[in-house]
Amino acid sequence: MFSKRVIFWSACAGMLLFGICIITLGSVVAELRQKLNLDEVSFGTLFSILPIGILTGSLIFGPIVDRNGYKLLLAVSAFIMAAGFFGIAYTSSVPMLKVFILLVGLGGGSINGATNALVSDISETGKGANISLLGVFYGIGALGMPLILGLLRNTFNFEVIIASVGVLTVLTAIFFLIIGFPAPKHSEKVSFKQIMELAGDKSLLLIAFFLFFQSGFEGIINNWTTTFMVTKLAVEPSSALYALTLFVAGLVAMRLLTGSLFRSFTPQRLLIISFALILTGLLVLMAGDSYKLIIIGLILLGAGLAGGFPIMLGIAGSLFAGLSGTAFSIIFFIALTGNTIINLLMGLVAQHFGVTHLITFALAEALIMILLSVLILKRSK
Repeated sequence: MFSKRVIFWSACAGMLLFGICIITLGSVVAELRQKLNLDEVSFGTLFSILPIGILTGSLIFGPIVDRNGYKLLLAVSAFIMAAGFFGIAYTSSVPMLKVFILLVGLGGGSINGATNALVSDISETGKGANISLLGVFYGIGALGMPLILGLLRNTFNFEVIIASVGVLTVLTAIFFLIIGFPAPKHSEKVSFKQIMELAGDKSLLLIAFFLFFQSGFEGIINNWTTTFMVTKLAVEPSSALYALTLFVAGLVAMRLLTGSLFRSFTPQRLLIISFALILTGLLVLMAGDSYKLIIIGLILLGAGLAGGFPIMLGIAGSLFAGLSGTAFSIIFFIALTGNTIINLLMGLVAQHFGVTHLITFALAEALIMILLSVLILKRSK
């Protein structure tokens, strides 16, 4: 037997860990560089390892949970993350540091995909709303880790703080092991033929490529906004980082509203609200000639982008309920690939035309997403 309420909160704990996973490396990279005396090449390599781990974890979790259920996958993934956190905290070897970062990404990618699929599976109605609430915990983890490091940095060294995250991750893994989960959907492993048929489904591909652009959109805002603000308004980097934090806060707040007050809204209505907020935010950023206007634009943009993943994963969970894990695995792999590719394209735009074209680039993405959402809604009906 299992309790849907307990399972939901266990999924939220997993998503909190994923939020911590995403932000940890950037939060402690200065200390790691000093501790291990990293040169420029090794320093740059660190940032490419975590996404590789996350992509790998996102690709493998789906067929595993469809065949074997969620308990073992979530517990093992959390133990793998814990090993990564402990290793990052205490290793004195650069090659081993890379291995430990890969482990954190691998476990985090698996947990991210599996918790989303799990919440979809246990939600008979309101899949998108429940996935929105799950996403709030990603934001808490992503926003909370830098805050914790900032508050405790003068009291404890960074190794103790990262190791404490490892302890939290072990406790979460134990929690996964002791609670009940739904039975596996299939008694036999998901065949390669089934995976290929699912990967070729037009509805799934439309959803995946919508999130390809959604993930890329979030990525360029996270990675290029500070440079954009420093270039356009000559603000201090610390002020630009504060504004970026408010972008994440807008995203978290809107997901909370989607999972509560807007719970009864249809996907179509939520998408209309989302794109209205995105376009308004982009227009404010394009016309903004003051720091306050930029902050307003970023909050609106964060709120607008909040709906993309929950809405589309909710639709996918309904369309592909029999193989939801495998479907989510394919979707997350394509979406996270989009983050990498679109950031590279934005880098080329910034290099040849200037970072001030960030908003134009984002506007083009928004228009593509609107077109894809129309096609998805037509097919889902």
